[in-house]
Amino acid sequence: MKSHMLIVVSCAGAILTSFAAAQSPGGLPSANYIPHLGDIMGATQLRHFKLSFAGKLRNWELASYELDQIKDSLQDAVTLYPGIPVTDMTIMAEPVRLLGEAIQKKDPRKFSAAFSELTAACNGCHQAIGRGFIVIQVPTSSPFSNQIFEPAAKP
Repeated sequence: MKSHMLIVVSCAGAILTSFAAAQSPGGLPSANYIPHLGDIMGATQLRHFKLSFAGKLRNWELASYELDQIKDSLQDAVTLYPGIPVTDMTIMAEPVRLLGEAIQKKDPRKFSAAFSELTAACNGCHQAIGRGFIVIQVPTSSPFSNQIFEPAAKP
């Protein structure tokens, strides 16, 4: 658990440091800053984790939000890096579609199956671009003690 927390905190710190370094002295983002692909993918990995826990705990509103954030990040990668193989994100389309359906239907079984497909698609993409040493798995524990993943009680 401690090693998972260290990894997540390190990734988040690296991402935040990269973003902070790209800001102008006035605190506004630099107009010419382009996030590194690793930064986009690191943020996507954190979203992957949050999507997993939101779905497991049936927080469908949070799951929908996290899936949208993942889609936006993948689109950013395609737009910002057109010259590298990451632009062929077709491998992700079907798992993302199935996740959207499972979330809309609030179906935990379909969500779990689609999430496993998404995870396999991530690894397939990594293999395809020569980054097979980056292996993603379905999360097993939460490093986020500061976020509640269960849906809020309705009054």
